Parts: sequence; C-alpha cells; structure tokens
Amino acid sequence: PNNCGIGVSGAGARRHPVQNTMIKLFSLKQQQKDGEATGKASNQKRASAAQLRITKDINELNLPKTCQMEFPDPDDLLSFKLVICPDEGFYRGGRFVFSFRVSANYPHEPPKVKCETMVYHPNIDLDGNVCLNILREDWKPVLTINSIVYGLQYLFLEPNPEDPLNKDAAEVLQNNRRLFEQNVKKAMLGGYIGATYFERCLK
Repeated sequence: PNNCGIGVSGAGARRHPVQNTMIKLFSLKQQQKDGEATGKASNQKRASAAQLRITKDINELNLPKTCQMEFPDPDDLLSFKLVICPDEGFYRGGRFVFSFRVSANYPHEPPKVKCETMVYHPNIDLDGNVCLNILREDWKPVLTINSIVYGLQYLFLEPNPEDPLNKDAAEVLQNNRRLFEQNVKKAMLGGYIGATYFERCLK
C-alpha cells in the first residue's frame, strides 16, 4: 500500500483532517479568550498564538501526493511528523520521516525539524540535522509549514553539494554522480557506505 498521501494518524484519524483542525481552531480561540479573561501570564498567550497559527497552517496545507502528515497525538498540533516518499530522482521509492517541533515563538522562529530516517544525503547529516536555508537564516514569519514541506521535498529532487552537512556524500555527488546514485541505492536497500550502516528505507 502507498504510505504517502494526505492523512492524520492517531486517535483522531477517523475525522477528516480539515474538520479536525477547524474544531481545534475554534477550541483554541476559546482557550485564548478564557486565558485573557482570567489574566494568565503572557507565556500562555504566546503559546496560544503559536497554536492558532500552526492550526491555520495545517488547515491550509496543500501537500504534494508524495507527502503525508502524521499526528502521533491529535491533541498536540505543535509536534508532528512528515513522511516524504519521492517518486523521482536519486531517492525514488524511499520513505523518509521528519519530526517537527513548533515552539511558543512560532512563527517568529522556525520549527525544529529533524530527519528520523538515516539517509545518505549531502544536506542531511547522520544525526538527522537538515541543511535547508528557510529553517535557518532565511526563515520569515510569512513562511508556513507548507513552505518547509516543499523545501524538504526539493532536497530529495535536487541535493545540493555546495552547502553540505555530509561532506563525504557531497564530494561523491560533485565528482562521480554514478557512484553517488549507487551509494544512495545501497543505503536505501540497507547496507554499509564506508563504516556507516544504513537501515532499509525502501517502501
């Protein structure tokens, strides 16, 4: 079965994602009103503002068919996963999971994003750190979760050896694209590249 597509996992999976987030949006607005009425600390208001904005972002998602959002806890919209299953390029047929953690300062600071799947990629290191400009210096509050999804998807279509986190993979990509392709396939099938073992991530 195809593991990629728009969907919500967890206890709330049976409810339509848009309906689910609209209900949460109403509930969060009510919580914000209640918090203001009782004069709670500004931290709670900031958290509520982040929740309102992330709910709006999720409600307006326009995911490509190769991507799926998963919410392990349907009541926590600030922590979720993105699954990318590229259908072209070096990483075609793989299944790559990213975790998102959204802080109370969102959208003034970007979400923390890590790749949970060990991948042979010049822009993702072996600890799952991701080199994507909009997650760092080019982040702006007008950007959305959708912007990050498309940025991550683009990394799999066009890996960039000019700004690497995995320098070995970047050098191979620059000097020998055929060997790079072989290494990607070997890693996705499950095997060693040099001294590093990669678990199978093919669908």
